[in-house]
Amino acid sequence: MKKKILLVDDEPTIRMVLGAVLESKGYVVDTAEDGFAALRKIRACVPDLLISDLRMPNMNGFELLGIVRSEYPQTPIIAISGEFVGERVEGVLADAFFQKGHYSPPDLLAKVGELLAKPRSMTEQAQKAPVWAPTGNSPVMVTCTKCLRSFPIDPCDESQSVQHEVRCIFCGAMLKYQLLAITRSA
Repeated sequence: MKKKILLVDDEPTIRMVLGAVLESKGYVVDTAEDGFAALRKIRACVPDLLISDLRMPNMNGFELLGIVRSEYPQTPIIAISGEFVGERVEGVLADAFFQKGHYSPPDLLAKVGELLAKPRSMTEQAQKAPVWAPTGNSPVMVTCTKCLRSFPIDPCDESQSVQHEVRCIFCGAMLKYQLLAITRSA
């Protein structure tokens, strides 16, 4: 049975070209232009692998990957970005990270094959799901994995930061999170 890959990127050209590369190797590829469109597709049919850009309009890749890690922890994830560097993304938000313009299609295809060949372990699946990652001068935002609404949190609030849990201000769901310092590439 052919493996299904969901490719998420707001750039139509990237979806088309990368989709064609993956299809040429026998994968069934579906695409989405942002995190909301991707979640609709995932909820209809969970893919065998998710490949997502990190910077997209509406719901970005950080939010999407946090939700996927929480709700679909068995799904392997590859993050791709031209804006961020991935040493903190890989291993927490994603199983692999590729920086746009710094990888070759054979490298990506090798990683896709590797991730599809072995299921995620229970240890990997049990990780605390990061709900929102970029930190810096902008407020830290959490996107609820249940109602998909975003709200700011204060990372210095000891009641939240010690346990890394916060209650959604909209639906009341308890959310676990990790804060990651993601840097922009030069």
